[in-house]
Amino acid sequence: MTDGPLVIAIDGPAAAGKGTLARRIAEALDFAHLDTGLLYRAIGFAVLQAKQDPSDEAAVLAAVEEPESLRLGDPALRRDDVADAAAKVATLPGVRKRLLQFQRDFAAAPPGGKKGAVVEGRDIGTVVLPAANLKIFLTAALEIRADRRLKELRERGLQSIRSQLLREMRERDERDEKRAVSPLRPAEDAAVLDTTELDADAAFEAAMTIIRSQPDFADKDRS
Repeated sequence: MTDGPLVIAIDGPAAAGKGTLARRIAEALDFAHLDTGLLYRAIGFAVLQAKQDPSDEAAVLAAVEEPESLRLGDPALRRDDVADAAAKVATLPGVRKRLLQFQRDFAAAPPGGKKGAVVEGRDIGTVVLPAANLKIFLTAALEIRADRRLKELRERGLQSIRSQLLREMRERDERDEKRAVSPLRPAEDAAVLDTTELDADAAFEAAMTIIRSQPDFADKDRS
């Protein structure tokens, strides 16, 4: 058995279902949850507010507050322009380095005295927490992910054209997969979970089956 907090790293592309799954797993295990994508969105938002170029590393670092003070609950972080800025910010080595220790500290000492942490992002299992107790790489077909995002936007009262959204997500995938720093890819020891044909409940059950198969997590869930 592992000493210290148990850590689950969940990675994957946009709209694969990481957020919903990570939150549900954290609730089931009574673990702390960190959406690292929100960190980059918060920085992207700060850069836009400062009217700076999100591709300019010096300008971004100058505009960034300490990670602890970033407002991760701001509804504005869900805006499309913020998502685009976040994707550009995430390619900058200096920004990733600044956030790295914050993410590792979260997992090493989960807030609220929790006995574990679920950390989601795009390079958690490969770079941020390579020694995580369990790594899950979530994926789904691009068209399915675009449909999910379109449904989410419409439920929030926002309009979007599917063809445009599909193109933007394809470009985001390519940018994430080909960036020089921390590219999006499954860790060698990650369990790959394809949610193309799974709804949120089925994806959760599949993930919990993976978790329960690990000795470190035996009898940990409350569900």
